[in-house]
Amino acid sequence: MRSKLLKLSGPVLVLAGAVGVVFLLKATAPEPQTDEAPPRPVTVYTHLAERSDAVLNVQTQGEVRARTMINLTAQVGGRVVSVSPEYVEGGRFNPDTVLLKIDDSDYRLALREAEAAVAAAELSVEQALADADVARKQLRDIPNASSLSLKKPQIAEAKARREAALAALDLARLNLERTNIRLPFEGRVASTSVHIGEVINTGSMLGEVFSTDRVEVRLPLNNRQLSALGLPIGFAADGNTAPEVAFTADVAGITQHWTGHLVRIDAAVDASTRLIYATAEVEDPYGLGRSEEGMPLAVGLFVEAEVVGRSLENTVRIPSKGLRPGNQLFVVDSSGLLDIRTAEVAHTSAEHAIISKGLRPGERLVVSALRNPISGMALSTIDERRFAAREN
Repeated sequence: MRSKLLKLSGPVLVLAGAVGVVFLLKATAPEPQTDEAPPRPVTVYTHLAERSDAVLNVQTQGEVRARTMINLTAQVGGRVVSVSPEYVEGGRFNPDTVLLKIDDSDYRLALREAEAAVAAAELSVEQALADADVARKQLRDIPNASSLSLKKPQIAEAKARREAALAALDLARLNLERTNIRLPFEGRVASTSVHIGEVINTGSMLGEVFSTDRVEVRLPLNNRQLSALGLPIGFAADGNTAPEVAFTADVAGITQHWTGHLVRIDAAVDASTRLIYATAEVEDPYGLGRSEEGMPLAVGLFVEAEVVGRSLENTVRIPSKGLRPGNQLFVVDSSGLLDIRTAEVAHTSAEHAIISKGLRPGERLVVSALRNPISGMALSTIDERRFAAREN
């Protein structure tokens, strides 16, 4: 039995010894020398940061509307006997132009009746005064004569009737004047709803007109845009405090330009959109306020607007493509390594971003795409402006 165990354990001991020798050789063997090459720098396009004094212009848009638009209604009734050639859709009229004429025959008769009533009332007053004079003489020797005896109530009644007659005369004159339908401002006709020969009643709708002395544009602003303007909610321009607004629109295949001013900001936030609305004005939009090509800033036109905002000093202006999500910047340090920073952004637009903190003038900002960015990774830079100059 013992000899059998010795025979079986012999090979096992030999195998264990061989494995031990192998591990001993590995443990005492020298480390192989690896000559790994450092990672190649990633080539990126950079923008040289420069100091800039920025103006935070705000881009928004809105629809042009008339500052004064009214529904024209008849103040007296009658048959329309005359319609001005200017009283057509799009027609232009001057102040006090008679746009419509209503038959005034009945109103002239009413005026004559009112004049006659005034004359009769004047005679009644004179008669009452004469009667009072006679009564006063007759009652001269009677002490404490009553007012009725002295005809004072009769005088008061006659004077009251005269005042009523004068008021009726004024109304008759006013109604006669109202047969000439005119407006005290220069404007345009938006729509008409009456024709010559038509009989209208008091209060009948005749059309819609608007003044052309100035137009307004309602401009929606979010909190960031309001901050860029540096104006409070409820702002109202006073004197030279109105920021300038540049309007543009594509009309007749040409980009037209107009200039106006922001005159006020609403005192409340719109409950449905959570936006704040500002109002800009353009004076004489159909005259001196037209574009260089002679195009008026017409009511109903949809325009893009750029409002001049507040000024910032000692900032850095960069291309918008250099600003990463989360306001991160990829900066190349003096050793050519990537430095990932979080910046303070004062303003952004489609083309540029204004950095107030986090980037210094003279530093190189990565403006091209960079996959899997890691702080400290080696970069090889190409100045984008020099590259663009060579390409051109």
